[in-house]
Amino acid sequence: MRVINIHKRTINEPIEKVSQLFRTLGTENDKIWPNESWPPMRFKEELKVRAIGGHAGIKYTIIKFIEGEQVTFQFTKPKGFIGTHELKINEVTKNQTEIIHEIKLNTNNIDTLNWILIVRWLHDALLEDSFDKIENQFTAVKKKTEYNIWVKFLRSFYRMKSARTKFA
Repeated sequence: MRVINIHKRTINEPIEKVSQLFRTLGTENDKIWPNESWPPMRFKEELKVRAIGGHAGIKYTIIKFIEGEQVTFQFTKPKGFIGTHELKINEVTKNQTEIIHEIKLNTNNIDTLNWILIVRWLHDALLEDSFDKIENQFTAVKKKTEYNIWVKFLRSFYRMKSARTKFA
């Protein structure tokens, strides 16, 4: 199955300020990834082309990196995810920056069902949390996107599952 999944948000800040946040991705002081409520994004080394990393059961290699502007990842796991995902920023106006996350992939076999029933929903919620985190770096009134009932169920299920296996 062909998957194209795009998230965009405009932040009312100049690109120079938003770009500073992008330099923290995957670090201990990550100001983009919502580590507070999702499995952290980790890399074996700093962000650069050929760096290997991932989050939870999703693994990837960086195939394009422009510091503070863009990072493109090639999926390596699950095996049935054949494609990329990319995070980048663009200047909209002098005081507005657009954040874009785009997945382009083909799924195989069971991973098609995995995408349709699980990953897509959790991915979309994670991305909205990430965009909230970025926007909240610049605002006094904090934004928090609500999860739908399916995402709440999946998060509860995976929390229970990981708690059982953690002590098994």
